[in-house]
Amino acid sequence: MNDDKPLSGNQKRQMKSAARLYAVQALFQMEHSGQTLDSVRLEFLDFRFGAQVDDETDMAEGDVDLFTRLLEDAVNHQVQIDQMTDRALVAKWPINRIDPTIRALFRAAGAELTHSNTPPKVVIMEFVDIAKSFYPEGKESKFVNAVLDHMAREAKPEAF
Repeated sequence: MNDDKPLSGNQKRQMKSAARLYAVQALFQMEHSGQTLDSVRLEFLDFRFGAQVDDETDMAEGDVDLFTRLLEDAVNHQVQIDQMTDRALVAKWPINRIDPTIRALFRAAGAELTHSNTPPKVVIMEFVDIAKSFYPEGKESKFVNAVLDHMAREAKPEAF
């Protein structure tokens, strides 16, 4: 967003949604490639946020502050978030056996659930929507919803 007009509420929500999606992608990339937090963050900020892919496709602008906070909190508090995720999973399926995309999603969502003031129901809805974008069949999004609900109730019981 290069113009000086104030952003509408809808534009701000879209930027936050994009930041959450980019955080999941960045966490996946860090795990898959072994890149550092700083190198992945810079790559996303320089080449993905608002980038034009081709003549018809533009990448969404993202909320840089939310993206950065989610990445840093997910990395700095990964053990705590993974333990909370494990408690929400069936005993036979610890987090290290979960699909890496869903694992990245749980880490980004866990960071927001435990280190922000975002209402848990908003976090759940946003990350379930991200799961639907990766897995349109539906069963994964139901699984993500159930696990995130359990995590949210642990992280912020007062919200329920």
